[in-house]
This record gives sequence, C-alpha cells and structure tokens, in this order.
Amino acid sequence: MITLTSRAVQKAITLAKKEGKPPVLRVGVKGGGCSGLSYVLDFVDDVRELDTVSELEGLTVICDPKSLEFVKELVLDFETNLLKSGWKFTNPKATKSCSCGESFSL
Repeated sequence: MITLTSRAVQKAITLAKKEGKPPVLRVGVKGGGCSGLSYVLDFVDDVRELDTVSELEGLTVICDPKSLEFVKELVLDFETNLLKSGWKFTNPKATKSCSCGESFSL
C-alpha cells in the first residue's frame, strides 16, 4: 500500500482537525498535470467497498483500486524547509515527474 512518514501522518491529522473533517485521507490520481497524471489528496467521510484501507497512527488512509495501480509503492512525506513546505511524493513506479513533484507518468 502507500507509506506515509510520521510527519505526513501528523500533518494530515492536523489539517483534518483544522478543516473539521474526519482523519480519513483518500489518496488517488487523476489525469492532468505537466507529466500526465496528478496526485490527489482529500479528506472524505466515506470508504467505498473496493477501497484499500490502512490505519496509521490515528489516520485512515484509503485508495481506490484504479489509483492503487499507480501509487502502490508511493511514499508520502511532508517537508518544511527554508524554501517551501508541502507534500513530497516519492513514487518508484514513476518514470518521469514534473519539477513541482505533483504530477508524474509511468
């Protein structure tokens, strides 16, 4: 499944609380972006029947079967440094990604 670092889990839980949402993070992909596919992160209320579900330190991470084919070995981190802060996607399946790191192709 998808791996989240402790920083990513804590950031997701904090953001969910701030937005008044449950700590249920849907990770997926959609067509678009500079490299063909873009990552999608969203807090949701529902888990669908075919979703893959993982529990990580108080955060539920879900992914639909179609997206899972593209992100099965994804590592999601949250970086904070002097230049920027944001989600960092490390996907060993990606053959190309854009400079922003939010889109990729296989």
